[in-house]
Amino acid sequence: MSDFSRRRFLGASAALPLGLGAGASAMAQGGRPTGDATMVVTGGRVLTMDPSNPVVEAIAVRGDRILAVGNNEDMLSLTTASTKRIDATGMTVTPGFIDSHSHPLFAEEAIGVNVNLRRIDDVKTALAGKAANTPPGHWVRGVMYDDTKFEDERPLNRNDIDDAVPDHPVYVGHRGGHTGVVNSMAFEMAGVTGDTPDPEGGRYFREDGELTGKVAEHAREVFFEVGTWPVMDRAVRQQSATISSQNMAASGLTSTTDAYGNYDDLVAYQDARDADELYFRISFMPGGNNQTYEGMKQAGIRSGFGDDMIRIGAVKFSADGSASERTMYMSTPYEGTDDHGILTMDQEAIDAAVDDAVAHGFRVGIHANGDLTIDMVMNAYERVLKDHTGPNPRHRIEHCSLVNPQLLERIRAAGVVPAPFYTYAHYHGNKWVDYGEEKMENMFAHRSFLDYGIPVAPASDYTPGPYEPMMAIQSMVTRKDVRGRVWGPNQRVSVTEAMRICTVHGAYASFEEDIKGNLVAGKLADFVILENDPHDVDPDSIVDIRIMRTVLGGRTVHEA
Repeated sequence: MSDFSRRRFLGASAALPLGLGAGASAMAQGGRPTGDATMVVTGGRVLTMDPSNPVVEAIAVRGDRILAVGNNEDMLSLTTASTKRIDATGMTVTPGFIDSHSHPLFAEEAIGVNVNLRRIDDVKTALAGKAANTPPGHWVRGVMYDDTKFEDERPLNRNDIDDAVPDHPVYVGHRGGHTGVVNSMAFEMAGVTGDTPDPEGGRYFREDGELTGKVAEHAREVFFEVGTWPVMDRAVRQQSATISSQNMAASGLTSTTDAYGNYDDLVAYQDARDADELYFRISFMPGGNNQTYEGMKQAGIRSGFGDDMIRIGAVKFSADGSASERTMYMSTPYEGTDDHGILTMDQEAIDAAVDDAVAHGFRVGIHANGDLTIDMVMNAYERVLKDHTGPNPRHRIEHCSLVNPQLLERIRAAGVVPAPFYTYAHYHGNKWVDYGEEKMENMFAHRSFLDYGIPVAPASDYTPGPYEPMMAIQSMVTRKDVRGRVWGPNQRVSVTEAMRICTVHGAYASFEEDIKGNLVAGKLADFVILENDPHDVDPDSIVDIRIMRTVLGGRTVHEA
């Protein structure tokens, strides 16, 4: 996998410095901007996220860069007959929103059946329908499963699947990405019985000694190695990249991070871009356990390589379980149990991964949800940073869900960037009873991170969590779930703080604050027009604010 092409990966914009690009404005004497704008947006309230000039009336664009921001009169003076004029009267303009941790290609609906449904019977019907169009003996795959959303108030089990699909192996993947549910035929094909020991870093769940069908972490891998699985070819993967970027653009996202990509994913993004059908910018985090990462190391490709559309980010490892699937590794157990979660990397493995990444010029991002796991990751980061010279490498902790004052201080001192879930308080409220109110006062701790001066990153973890920025802002501001229950009110932030997290902090997390994150002359013309200002509406209705237009590099990629 060392056959990576630098020429193909780099675009023309890669030659630009990460400061002001070719579109930077020239100012005439008297301070009035000059130049010909290709697009001008006037009449709205422009929230620049620039502390020196926080609110203006209008924005002018030339090419893919911001030409100037200011009052309506000055921006209109930059127009010509060919300038596209957009009237944003009564609306609000913000920088394009950034999601610092997602998995845009993870849903895989092209090869599986979406079982994000509310009744087990509906899931059974969907699986049976998929099986009817699947060759005998081939795997049937369900995607986007979420056990806590069932009206049945119980999870799916292997008997349910056996009843619906008795003659195909079935794997139903949880949207969290760390667990799944399989049927009896799947166990038989994999040679797993009630007496099979749990693999290291994984679990076959049992009740009264019987396999329930639920499998977690490394226990899932045995099923992927047997039988005939559906294949996603290159054309379908490109289509998936296009669809994902269209959907995210419609929500106001202009940049995201693929937080565990492989070679096929990278090709899919590049193919979509070549077809002019990639509608967001990608920070691409190769998975630390796949051949793509090994190929990049061999080719001398490291973090930061690429251009404004596709850039290599940190390398991603995973050290414990999931928050949404209740498998993260904690110092105290889940409510009413003696279960502390699942650790998937020990200290030695974490240390070795960090050492190797740093030696090859990579930033590191390690999935660590529980406080014990975060402690182990910080041990590794603190050790390599002890002798580090030069700028802060901004190593990351992906999710960083459960923290405490000691961890917060260590994260601040090390300059580490945490990326906690930004929609989870709202969307996954029915899961937090398993953690309890005390833990929730220290989970997804946006308030605490800000109070400690830590530039906390915005992260959806889609597909496990929704990616919509309006839901994210509401979730961080209210800490209310869909039923109105409040989880950790001490972690609430203001609307302005939430918006800054979703813009400025997002750019910082990918080392791209010089080119995006706020609306300043010379930066990329990535912005969003909102129907309403989130500051002005009922906090419980921020999620309902419509995205009227999304602009990526001066090009409209979504219009309501």
